[in-house]
Amino acid sequence: MKNFISILFLSFFGLCVSAQNSASATVNSRATVIDPIRIDKTVDLDFGNIISAYNPGQVILSPDGSRVAYGVQISNSIPGTVNPAEAVVTHGNNNYAITLPEHFTLYNQENPNQVLIIDRFTLEPQEGNITDIIKIGATLNLEANQGSGFYTNSSGFNVTVSYN
Repeated sequence: MKNFISILFLSFFGLCVSAQNSASATVNSRATVIDPIRIDKTVDLDFGNIISAYNPGQVILSPDGSRVAYGVQISNSIPGTVNPAEAVVTHGNNNYAITLPEHFTLYNQENPNQVLIIDRFTLEPQEGNITDIIKIGATLNLEANQGSGFYTNSSGFNVTVSYN
């Protein structure tokens, strides 16, 4: 009889333990939908008039609009249109990253075999609350005896912004 009581006790104890094997809680869920990040170009990048030279050279256009020439000349009397690129980033007060190309090629409209390479892009953001204005400068690289003409590339270069 003692064995029967022991077995009955152990069986009852096993049932009690298994009844305590789970528990539950109620979890609420939420989501916040934010506006997508947006970028709108307002000004194109324009290096202005440059005088070719017998040596290769560079023109560095800063985001503030100033430019410096090395190995070539720029004319202060006929500068042409000189503008850093400018874009408005709408970001809703969220952090974001900006990606620029490593280089970009411009082609002479009269002779597409003549090219200019733009590289070393630089940025200057002017921060706001939900929108920022970013200004973009770069370095224009010229070959020795660079052919005269209007250099452009209608495909443009990409400035990409993405939330961090």
